[in-house]
Amino acid sequence: MSLEDLRKRWLSLDGGLEGVLALLALLGVLAVLQTFVLGQHFVIPTVLLMPTAFVAVLAVRGAAGQRWAQGVVLWLGVFAVAHLFFALFWAKTPRALLGEAFLPIYGALLVIFALLTRAYGKRNGLRLLLPETGDP
Repeated sequence: MSLEDLRKRWLSLDGGLEGVLALLALLGVLAVLQTFVLGQHFVIPTVLLMPTAFVAVLAVRGAAGQRWAQGVVLWLGVFAVAHLFFALFWAKTPRALLGEAFLPIYGALLVIFALLTRAYGKRNGLRLLLPETGDP
């Protein structure tokens, strides 16, 4: 799969969640570089590098059509939706930081992630719990 194919997939509904993971991986790499080069820390970047590599592998392997990676990406989307839903009611720090903008921002993020997760599951033929079976 070429970089152009990855970019097209990550910007579509078929691979939207993979695109979010690729963006998180890029931010992770930037965080590693920042803490290593500017912060002069050497242990913290290696701790940040582990989840960054994991997320990058999920994004690339999911885009390549590997079902195990797509299943993990789908579940990460479900966890993100649950996190945003519960944050609407119980998050204290983001509410304090964002003030009146908290509800519209988190509400929009919740709707976007819910739609992305649903579209990703549908377009890739994934199910959350039970695999699809044929007629008995």
